[in-house]
Amino acid sequence: MPSNIRVKISGLRTAADVAAAASAGATYMGFVFFPKSPRNISIEDAAALAVEVPIGVAKVALVVNADDALLDTITAAVPLDMLQLHGSETPERVAEVKARYGLPVMKAVGIADASDVPAIDDYAAVADQLLIDAKPPKDAALPGGNGLAFDWTLLADRKYWTVPWMLAGGLTPDNVAEAALRTGASQVDVSSGVEGAVGVKDAGLIASFVAAAKA
Repeated sequence: MPSNIRVKISGLRTAADVAAAASAGATYMGFVFFPKSPRNISIEDAAALAVEVPIGVAKVALVVNADDALLDTITAAVPLDMLQLHGSETPERVAEVKARYGLPVMKAVGIADASDVPAIDDYAAVADQLLIDAKPPKDAALPGGNGLAFDWTLLADRKYWTVPWMLAGGLTPDNVAEAALRTGASQVDVSSGVEGAVGVKDAGLIASFVAAAKA
């Protein structure tokens, strides 16, 4: 029997991407609004794709250190269910965004070693959900989507926070089941791990990833 694990497919850019994620059984679909990312999507294209997302599947906007002007534009045009803050936003900024837009906020927290783990608690106090990702290298152009994993044993004794959390970072159809088992994650996020080329989603890999996660 499939597990109750929830899967987020991030960086969707085409109607075929949305259809593949829906067919596979994704719980969340993520749209990236960050020009430096190969998965960046225009607000107009995201608005068109959002209406194709099945009812009951959460539409998530990923932004990086976005100001109110950008968030105003995105939220006015795209019917969203959640905002994902994937930059260096402070807990105070997370609280501001929640209050201003009335949408659930997921905050990404990068992990490289044990010293990064305490920050998760700081964001758990203000965010509706957490996304625990691999911290990008210092010279990385992207805050996520780099295909890097972190040491999952860092979460072995911290499987539960006061809000739901999602595991990300270097997940693929081949390792997602082990990652969920080792960390206790009940939600997982993937972007580059289901691409046939950088920024180009592969329907077969999406199906394989969701099946593996739920197996």
